[in-house]
Amino acid sequence: MKKQLLSVFMALSVCWCIPANAQEENGKDADNLVAKPDHSYKPLTLKLDDSGSKYVRFIIWHQQWLQTNNREVDDLKMQLTSFTRRSRMLAFAQISPRFLILTHFGLNNFGPNNQTSLGNNGDGPQLFLHDAWTEFKVSNNDALHIGTGLHYWKGLTRLANASTLNFMTMDQARPFTHWHSLGVTDQFARHFGVYAKGQIGQFDYRFAINNPLNPANALGAGANYGAAFPNSEASTITYDGAAQIDLDGDPTGNTIVEGYFRYNLFDTESTKLPYQVGTYFGKKKILGFGAGFFRHANGAFDTATGEHENVQHFAADVFYDAPLGDGGINAYAAFQSFDYGDNYVSRWAGTGTNIYVQGGYYIPSLNIMPYFAYQSGSYDALEDNISSMDIGVNYYVSGHNAKITLEYHTIRGDFRDSPGTDGDVTQWRLQTHIFL
Repeated sequence: MKKQLLSVFMALSVCWCIPANAQEENGKDADNLVAKPDHSYKPLTLKLDDSGSKYVRFIIWHQQWLQTNNREVDDLKMQLTSFTRRSRMLAFAQISPRFLILTHFGLNNFGPNNQTSLGNNGDGPQLFLHDAWTEFKVSNNDALHIGTGLHYWKGLTRLANASTLNFMTMDQARPFTHWHSLGVTDQFARHFGVYAKGQIGQFDYRFAINNPLNPANALGAGANYGAAFPNSEASTITYDGAAQIDLDGDPTGNTIVEGYFRYNLFDTESTKLPYQVGTYFGKKKILGFGAGFFRHANGAFDTATGEHENVQHFAADVFYDAPLGDGGINAYAAFQSFDYGDNYVSRWAGTGTNIYVQGGYYIPSLNIMPYFAYQSGSYDALEDNISSMDIGVNYYVSGHNAKITLEYHTIRGDFRDSPGTDGDVTQWRLQTHIFL
C-alpha cells in the first residue's frame, strides 16, 4: 500500500509537468492552428507619472504543497497532505527618489490541521503583517538609505535575507539555521527596528538595530531545547534575558544589532529590497563574498548565577551564479558560528557551528534545474551532529513566476521535530508556485 501511494504521489508530480512541457515541445499542431502559449510577464505596476519613475508595484504569490508524512515512523500508514505553504501580498511605492514605503502581509502553513469550519472561528491561521517599513535616501547616490519599521534587512548570511519568491531549492533549508531568530526574537524573521543599507561600487551592506520579541511570546519561551536530545549536556541558560532584570534591578536585553556585508567580484545585485535572489539561471555572473553578525547583548540569562550573557553569532559565505555551457550553475556555501551560552540549544541552532552548501544546474532545453542542499550542525551540548539533505528538481513553466518542484527531504538527529524516530525525518514534497 505504501508503494502504491508513493507511486500515486510521483505520478501526480509527473502529470502536473507533462501538459505544459508537451505543449511547448509540439509548438503547433499538424494543422498549424495551435500556437505556443504566451508566458510573457510584465510586473504588476501602477505608473504614477509618464516617465514611470513614480509607481506602485504589487506582488502576489501562492506556494501550494503536497507532502507525505514522516516515512521514518515505523509501520505508519502513508498519508498525503495538501496545504498552503505561503500566501502573500506585497506592495511598495516610490513617488520620490528620496523615499519608499513597503507593506507585506499574508499567511503561512495553512492546511487541514489548522483549517476551521467557517474560517473565522477557533484558533485558525490569521493574515498578519510580515513587513511594514518606510525608507529615506540620505545620500545623493546609493551609499546610504535609512529605514524604520517591521523589516527584513537581516544580518549573518545571504540566506537569512532570502526571497521566498525565487529559491533555487524548494524552500529554506530546515532546521532554519539561517533564519536562526525566527520566532525566537522576531516575528517570522522580521524585527522592529532601524536599518541602514547601501551600495558603493561592488560593495554593499545592511546594518540594523532592533528590538527583540517579548520572550513570553517566543517559540519555547526561551527554554533550552537540548533537553529533547538523549545524553545532551545540561545547560542553565535560557534565552529570555529581555524578560529578566539584571542584578541591580534594571531592565536589559532590549537591543539586537546585526549586519551583513558583501563584495561582488563581477556583476552587482540590486539592494532596493532586502530579498535575495536564489538563482538568475545564468543570466548574470555573480560571485559574492559575504560576512555577517548578530549580537543580542544580555539576551541570555543564566538561571544558576542570575547573570545575563551575550548572544552573538558570526558567519561567512560565498555565492556563485553564472552561465555555464547552455545553462546556468548555482553554488552557495556558508559557515556559521553560534554562541548562546554554555551548552544551549536553540529552536533552530545551538552553541557551536553549522555548515551549509547547495548546488544546482539550469538546463534551458528542458526548463529544469536539478539541485541538492546539505547542512550539518555541530553543537557543544550534543553527541551527534544534526544534518539535513534536500535533493530535488525545479520545472519552470515560466521562470520563477510559475514553477513546479519535487523534492526528497531528510533530517537526521534532530529530536526537536521528530520525537520517537531517533530524530529522523524523511519526506517527499511537491510544490506548485506562482507569483505575479
